[in-house]
Amino acid sequence: MMPLPQLSVVIPALNESARIADAVSRILAIWPSAQVMVADGQSTDETSALARAAGATVIPVAERSRGVQLKAGAHATESEWILFIHADTRLTDEAAEAAKAYLAQPQGSVAMFQISFDAPTLLLRFSSWWTRYDSVFTRFGDQGILIRRDFYTSLGGFQSWPLFEDVDLIRRARRQGRIDVLPAKVLTSARRFRRHGPLRQQIRNSFLLLRFLAGADPRRLARHYPAMKV
Repeated sequence: MMPLPQLSVVIPALNESARIADAVSRILAIWPSAQVMVADGQSTDETSALARAAGATVIPVAERSRGVQLKAGAHATESEWILFIHADTRLTDEAAEAAKAYLAQPQGSVAMFQISFDAPTLLLRFSSWWTRYDSVFTRFGDQGILIRRDFYTSLGGFQSWPLFEDVDLIRRARRQGRIDVLPAKVLTSARRFRRHGPLRQQIRNSFLLLRFLAGADPRRLARHYPAMKV
């Protein structure tokens, strides 16, 4: 069996005590050599303690902003490759195998997974299907961003934004070359879609994205739509 490639995993978290232990444990079960960093944005629950108990290193971050948290987590990593993944997204066996294969070949710089939801309604299955293609409308941080450290550094890292920091980084990466789409899916929570309704949430997401692409300040968008924060 080939040795596992060295990888650092950065998880931004805010009050994720119900999910963080499973997220960390899942990664370490599939990828025991991974360095898992949880960038905690001032959680008021047991997120930090549970993450440490599961085997992660916790990076306390003074600001509740996903972009700031991702930057802090990346700065603390040591590996050649970094995987940025949300606390409510699970790395599947097939996704881990696809990532290992990608890291083993020399030419890749950045890749993302396809996605599936834990509540696969017809609308969410339709949305998931499109994530096999790369575009500004189909690539988001909940699909995981697997990126070579030197390429991430050359891009200048994430913006210190609470929203659309992922879309911005991927857009800058796409200008430098191709975003590879791995032939495997991660599993993400449909909690916002359950809370607000799949169609309503999808419309809200699309409206926010279009406003951002039209030049709206993501910090202002996040203030108006607090449910979209970490």
